[in-house]
Amino acid sequence: MSLTKRSGSWLSTPQHLAWLNDEAQRLLPFARGARVEQGFAALDAQGRLPEGAVAELIHTTRMTHCFALAHIQGIPGHAVLVDHGLAALRGALWDEAHGGWFGDATRSGGKSAYLHAFVALAASSARVAGRPAAQALLDDATRIIERYFWSEEEGVLREHFDRDWRHEEAYRGANSNMHATEAFLALADVTGNVRWLQRALRIAERLIHRHAAACGYLVVEHFDAHWQALPDYNIDNRADPFRPYGSTPGHAFEWARLLLHLEAALTRAGLTAPDWLLADAQGLFASACRHAWQADGTPGLVYSLDWNQRPVVRTRLHWVHAEAVAASAALLQRSGEATYEHWYRRLWAFIAEHFIDLHGGSWHHELDEHNQPSSRIWAGKPDLYHAYQALLLPPLALAPSLATALAADVTGW
Repeated sequence: MSLTKRSGSWLSTPQHLAWLNDEAQRLLPFARGARVEQGFAALDAQGRLPEGAVAELIHTTRMTHCFALAHIQGIPGHAVLVDHGLAALRGALWDEAHGGWFGDATRSGGKSAYLHAFVALAASSARVAGRPAAQALLDDATRIIERYFWSEEEGVLREHFDRDWRHEEAYRGANSNMHATEAFLALADVTGNVRWLQRALRIAERLIHRHAAACGYLVVEHFDAHWQALPDYNIDNRADPFRPYGSTPGHAFEWARLLLHLEAALTRAGLTAPDWLLADAQGLFASACRHAWQADGTPGLVYSLDWNQRPVVRTRLHWVHAEAVAASAALLQRSGEATYEHWYRRLWAFIAEHFIDLHGGSWHHELDEHNQPSSRIWAGKPDLYHAYQALLLPPLALAPSLATALAADVTGW
């Protein structure tokens, strides 16, 4: 699906590719500090573990995934961290009584589709990395997803259950299903089963081709159990880090990239890839750039928009910009159009100026509306996943998925 090398693109420039590699490796030592006895925890802005830090499922899965990617690349010192994450996912964070994973090592709360998708992603990457405990975790993750979360009737994941799986939340969410799409692409590669690609296509068809496309490519995030949109969901909690009110441009970028990965994966597997995958990816990217970039007069992408495309939360989050630059790279590789080269360069320039923290380490996770570091939504620097992937993805082919592509050294340019 990818085009041949285009002269003058940053994606074909050795110096730029070296910069991506150097920046990716710069992030790893900072992230290694997240290790705690029962998994990985959130780091503060200086890369320290706060007093009483607790292993969380979101950080344990994402760190395990990223350290597996580092190990696959041949960067020494990360296999032990992958194994540590796998042990936590088979130990402190695993619910022996009812199956599935707790949100953190306090072992409280229910079972979330969003977090279980990351368990599957971490297990698949560890499997590609050749770690001995990965297959057992992968088997558990796929079993739990298929037994409890996947709805064959709806073609999506159910959202949330209590600990013993008896009560289900009457809600459907785009965010959890977006990360399921990412995980399913990886599962298709490590299992060789195209059923995961077919499921990813069903998710994308419902959430993007049916709902987002009908709303001017604003991603509709929140639904009830009958798939009626909930446009006022969290109107009194507008800056929620996982279920914000309105539409989230960062998810439009993330979906755009995933649609292109899905298109390439379907083609690679000899399956039909609908034309709307490319068209919708382009529509999502164009809409998010048009409405979110400099929406309040200051450079950068705002966190959220209302249904009239006006900014709601003007905070700039690092993950939004990481996903935007990764999407621009994917669209540039797929289409060769100059507009994506323009955005790719503009976004990296903004990230380099405002997010990359050469003094404190890692990236600032959040900026205020004046592009100064803040912590209204995300405190500290707990997340390696978005920044690290944004640095690894640009030179790779759109399929296979990230860990498998790194293992095979499959480049796109």
